[in-house]
Amino acid sequence: MARRSLRSRQARREELVAQYAARRTELKETIRSPQTDPADRAAAVRRLSRLPRDSSPVRLRSRDVVDGRPRGVLTRFGLSRIRFRDAALRGQLPGIRKASW
Repeated sequence: MARRSLRSRQARREELVAQYAARRTELKETIRSPQTDPADRAAAVRRLSRLPRDSSPVRLRSRDVVDGRPRGVLTRFGLSRIRFRDAALRGQLPGIRKASW
């Protein structure tokens, strides 16, 4: 189980990403556009660098929704490999059963 501080840090990052998403995409479009004046592009780069670091979606980490485990998370289910296997064996995941051949 992940420490509570790590889970709360992840939640704070998710809020920041959502809060600054529109501004970040607008600035990136300005920077990416070939018609942008070089001075405007430089200003957009400066404004982008002034945004909080944690507002970048790259800093998010996929975590288990139940206990916050950061590794081995199956994105489709939101569970770690360990919790997924346990839930599948108990029959808590509809349509999932143990493979045998």
